[in-house]
Parts: sequence; structure tokens; C-alpha cells
Amino acid sequence: MSSPTNLFATVPKRSARAAVAPFLPMSRAEMDALGWDQCDVILVTGDAYIDHPSFGMALVGRLLEAQGYRVGIISQPDWLSAEAFRILGKPRLYYGITAGNMDSMVNQYTADRKIRSDDAYTANAEPNKRPDRAVTVYAQRAREAYPDVPIVIGSIEASLRRIAHYDYWSDKVRRSVLPDSKADLLIFGNAERALVDLTHRLAAGEAIKDIRNLRGTAFMVPSGWLPGDDWGVHNSTRVDVPGKIDPHYSPYEMVQEDKTACATENASKSAEVIKPIRIMSREERLAMAKEKHDKTVVRLPAYDVVKDDPVMYAHASRVFHLESNPGNARAMVQAHGERDVWLNPPPLPLAMDEMDGVYDMNYARAPHPSYGKAHIPAWEMIRFSVNIMRGCFGGCTFCSITEHEGRIIQSRSEPSILREIEHIRDKTKGFTGTISDMGGPTANMYRLACKEKEIEVSCRRLSCVYPSICVNLGTDHSKLISLYRKARAIPGIKKVLISSGLRYDLAVRSPEYVKELVTHHVGGLLKIAPEHTEEGTLSKMMKPGIGAYDEFKEMFDRFSLEAGKKQYLIPYFIAAHPGTTDLDMLNLALWLKKNNFKLDQVQTFMPTPMAMATTMYHTRKNPLRKVTADSEVVETARSGKIRRTHKAFLRYQDPANWPILREALVNMGRGDLIGNGDKHLIPAWTSSESGGLAAGERSRQTHGAGTPDKFKVTPGKNRIALGGTAAAPKASAAESKVRPSILSTIKTRAKPAAAPLGRGSKPPAKGGHAAPARGGRK
Repeated sequence: MSSPTNLFATVPKRSARAAVAPFLPMSRAEMDALGWDQCDVILVTGDAYIDHPSFGMALVGRLLEAQGYRVGIISQPDWLSAEAFRILGKPRLYYGITAGNMDSMVNQYTADRKIRSDDAYTANAEPNKRPDRAVTVYAQRAREAYPDVPIVIGSIEASLRRIAHYDYWSDKVRRSVLPDSKADLLIFGNAERALVDLTHRLAAGEAIKDIRNLRGTAFMVPSGWLPGDDWGVHNSTRVDVPGKIDPHYSPYEMVQEDKTACATENASKSAEVIKPIRIMSREERLAMAKEKHDKTVVRLPAYDVVKDDPVMYAHASRVFHLESNPGNARAMVQAHGERDVWLNPPPLPLAMDEMDGVYDMNYARAPHPSYGKAHIPAWEMIRFSVNIMRGCFGGCTFCSITEHEGRIIQSRSEPSILREIEHIRDKTKGFTGTISDMGGPTANMYRLACKEKEIEVSCRRLSCVYPSICVNLGTDHSKLISLYRKARAIPGIKKVLISSGLRYDLAVRSPEYVKELVTHHVGGLLKIAPEHTEEGTLSKMMKPGIGAYDEFKEMFDRFSLEAGKKQYLIPYFIAAHPGTTDLDMLNLALWLKKNNFKLDQVQTFMPTPMAMATTMYHTRKNPLRKVTADSEVVETARSGKIRRTHKAFLRYQDPANWPILREALVNMGRGDLIGNGDKHLIPAWTSSESGGLAAGERSRQTHGAGTPDKFKVTPGKNRIALGGTAAAPKASAAESKVRPSILSTIKTRAKPAAAPLGRGSKPPAKGGHAAPARGGRK
């Protein structure tokens, strides 16, 4: 692999650079105004063009502009013909294709595979402005427009589909996006380093088919291709089985017997060769081992194998994720028919000064003028927010941030972050003094890292915080506390809110941080994501136990009281996650009722490409451990009815969910939880079922006179039947022993008044969890 070069090593001083475009051009008229006859690079994106570092096409475009290249943008083109891809003319170097900030399938479909009614990344939230599998479609149309122009694909959609992957929307294993898109090169993960190197080499006249040594890139090669004769192959196309045990050699033996002469039956016994052993130093041995490691490619099971064999798919997923640390990851290869998809090791993280350079560029910090006064929800969400870091070492199995951005945290410096806050204050229209978020994928991982670099580069753990926080992980929040204090001290800044997901098991390691957060940076509500309460489910998520949440809540409540504020935690949970049973969801619902939580927006697990939880969903195998044909089976809610039932448990208070919950509770033998008292989970009637009873009559039945038994168990059948007038639900013969309600220990309390949203707080997004400004929940 080529050694890393600073992103800005070849950038001329600002005085020597070409003038910065107010916005990267989206039309020939804008190119003419800039005096351009041709673009060097044209970026095609499925999002509206917003010139802000939170949007990938703007960040990449401005980075290449700083390197001296002319960059144009084609935003949300009409994909039904190639004409829209010719609007800026022929690019001199290449097309860069991205679906946008989200996978196009996640963007357009809900967890129930229903089409979404709006698109947050489009002007006026208009739907249907991008195709399904946008990277593939855009690449094909760009190829039609100019067949001889290289095609480079990237972004999260391409990144997470770089090998054979399970696709939830077609319910099958699809091959890598590379052969489908016919792209020349795929750049995965954070693309800055690879993209700058690639552009310089193409500009120097190198052919794209000869550029094969860039970290963070994937490409198609002939079957069996290797970069050189000194490369070896580690075959991982089969599940692990016990192998031959080699004998131990005496460390005192001073000669080595060469038995190659004995390899044939006709070899003479006297042809043995004796070679003296040269004793090498430890440094030499380590150097040889590293060279061998760096020149070894791991062969994954072929696409034709994993598409039909769930066990091999799970095995491939486990091997793939174990090769994700850029410090020790090896190249990987996977056969797709008669050709191979070759993946170089992941990109090396950016240093702090490089991160500063990326975010300090001259962004307009606004949507392109062509959108006029159109409302773009994604822009409204982040316009007053600041991204302070990227990456996540949490390793949550349902989240794709780690697969895309990596586990090593890349942080900006304090001065860079404070400068951006001043730019928002001075240049962003509509700013009233509140920074809506200052975080990233995880708000409190800023500048956290392994205590020893040598340990970091050799580590193969999938998470630094599960099953417990690694002893080698630094958890000092003092730098983040300092940043918070300096940010809110900037003149003109009234409030700095923290709206990104928070890793509370890390936060409790620093009570001073929790106090700082609660006292100054919570606008009444703070998002928190326990995701579940049951250990079986949490172990498949790689999330901490609910005890960590309880510990954080105790601190949160105590410090809120000390600050004289009424503030509330808003917990998020996932329904139907792999490893979740009906009983797990019932216990979660009971926990919610006990803690007086009535959730509004809830999330059903959505299997996204490459996530380890998606592997569990598809294969019912656990890739967190060694995979074999008879290894652990993971309970998986796949049918629509089970998934709806699990989601209904999260919103047990919604009358629309009571019928499906009654059926589920009776089937589980928990009819004792159906009734109109405080100790019941759901009532035995609804207003439509009560036959128009007066309010007083309904109250009398609810609080003492008995419960109308509109739903009772039919003896001998595991279903609910209409009818009956007994005072309480009847159990079947097999369930004549009614167990005491778990809720009998619950002390009910009045629901507190809803806290108002603090200035700058955002209401939850439609159709699921409220999402942080960037990245996923932690």
C-alpha cells in the first residue's frame, strides 16, 4: 500500500489558488460565468446540492477544488436517459457517482417495505427524485453519456454494497455493486485520501485500470489476479475445522533438515540437504511477519456460494468484519462468476490537521440558489449544527457507521470547531443564537482513543465498549468539557445543544461531563438509546445492559434537580431485532409502563447491507462468534405479523395496537395482563367495542365493577374469540393457573407534563426514531 500523504501537502497557498466558486456549477451558464470550458470532475448525486460539509458531494467537491481542479455537480438528474448526464459536458478526468448521504433504498422505503411519502434530502421533501439503487443507475447512464470517461462510485450506498450482500428489499443476496454498475473503481469509507491521490494520478496521465494500490478502493480483476509474485492467499472459503497439528521443533536445534528431496518416491535417501539456521533479531522477525501479512489477500467464499448457503454467508460476514481495522486489515477478494472483486485494506484515518482542513474550506453553507426558497428538511436539521468528529468504536450490530467510517475516532481541533460556530453566527441566515447540535455519530466520543498506538493497530475487537469498556480505551471527557465551555462563551451564542446520540455507558465514567451536559446543553429533552432491556437481545446488538441506562438516568435526574431544571430523557428502542423473542418485547413493554414511558415514534429493525445484525436476520446465525453448521441459532422475527406485534408492544398505549396485543398475550399465556386496572398492560375493551357505554359506566367497569370480557380464550384453542360477558378474561384449560401480574409491584404515578422543546431542539422525524443530525443513534 502507498504511504499516506497529507491531504493538503500539494495544495498551493491561498494567494496562489484559483478563485473559489460561490457554488460549484450545476449548469453551463454557471461554468461560463466562471470562465470554464470543461470540468475536470463531475459529481453526480441523488441529493439536492447543499454547499455544507455535512453533505458528501459538497465536501468532496470543495476538497478537489482546493487541490486545483474544476468540479461540477449534477444533482438528482432524470435517470430515464443519458441526456441529463451531458448537461455540463464531458469531464476531463472522471465522473464521481454517489447516491447521496443515505442508501437510496433506505431513503425511499420504510422498514415495512412501504414507499416513503417524502424525501428529506430533496427540495420541498418531494419524493421520487432518485431511482432505486441509485449508484448503479447513475453509473450506467453516465457510461451511456460518455463511454470513454472513467466511472468512480462512492458514498455509503456503494461502500456498504462492495461485496456480496443481503438485500432486504428483494429478500435475496445480491452481488457487489461493482459488476452491476460497470464502474472502473469503487471508493469505500471516508473517501478524501483515496480521491485526492486518484485525481492527481489521473491528471498525471495514469490509466485508471493501472491504479490498484490505493487504500479504501475496490475493483474488478481477472480470476486469481495478484498484485505481484510475492503475494500469498489466505483461503477462507470454508468454515473453520480442526486441522493438522504440526510438531514443535527444538529451539536448541542448530540445523534445519530440508526434506524436499523426499517428496517423490524415487528420490535418493542420501539427497538430504542440511542448511544452517541464521538466528534473526526480534525486529527482523517482526518485519518479515508484517511484510508477509501485508502481502496476503483473504479469499472470501464466492458470491455463487453465499447466495445459496446461509452458513457460508455468515462465515463471510464474520471474516469481513474481522478485517476492518486499517492498522492490521488485509486485502480481500471474492469471486463473482469468472472475475473477482478485489478490496484493498480500509483507508487510514485523517489526522487532526487534515480534518480541520476539510471542514475549514470555503463552503457557502447554504443550498444552491437554483432551489430558491424551497424547504429542504435535511438542511433545516443541520444548518445550525457543527460536526466535531467522525467514526464510532461502539460496533452496534444494527448500525453501519462503523463499516463506513471506521472505529478510529477522527476529531477536529478546538480552534477549527470554534471558527465554524463563528461562521454560523456571522453568515448563516436565520441564526438566532442557538447551535442545534455539536457532535457527530456519537456526541461524547470526541478525541477518545486507545491509550497505546501499538495496541490500536493490532486490535481485532469488533467493539471497544462491548461486552465491557476496554481497559486500553481512554475515557477522559475533559477535552470535550473544555470545548463545550469555550463554545458557549463565544459572543452571540446563547445556547449550545447536544442532539447527537450519546453513549451513556461512557458518559457515566465522567460525572463531571454529565453535570456539564445536563446543566448547560440539554434543551429540556435528551435523546438516549438503550434500544432494549433484555440481555438476550442486547447481546446481539452489542449494547450495554439496562443497568448502565439506570446509572445515567440517576445522574441526569440529580444534576437536573441541582440546576433547577425540569428535563427528561427520551429513550429509543428497536422492535423485532434479531435475537428478540415475544417474551423479550413483553418484558420491554412492562418496563416502559413501569417507568411511565409512552413512546410516540418507534423503530422496527431494518436490515441494511453489510450490518452484522442483517447477517443474523438473513442466516439466523451469529457472526459475533465462530460460525459452523450447528453453531448458535438466532431467533429472528421475519414475518410481517410478528414484526407488527413486536412494534405494537413498544406502543402498548395506542388503541390501534390493542387487538393484536390481546391476541399475542393470550397466545403467550399472559391473559392476566389484559384488563382495565392499573396492573394491566392493555384494556379489555375499546370505545368501539364498548357498545356506546356512557363515560360513567365505562369508569365504573374500569375501576371496580368488573371488566367486560369482550375477548376471552376459547377452551382448547390458542386463539381469541368474540363474545362472553364474564367479569374477567377466562383462561384455557391448559392455563387454569393464572400467574400473578408482573405489574403488581409497580407503583403507578401521574404522568408528568410534557416538557417543551428547548430552543433549537428538533421534533422526531416521521416514520421512525428521531435521528441525530449526523450518523446513527448510540
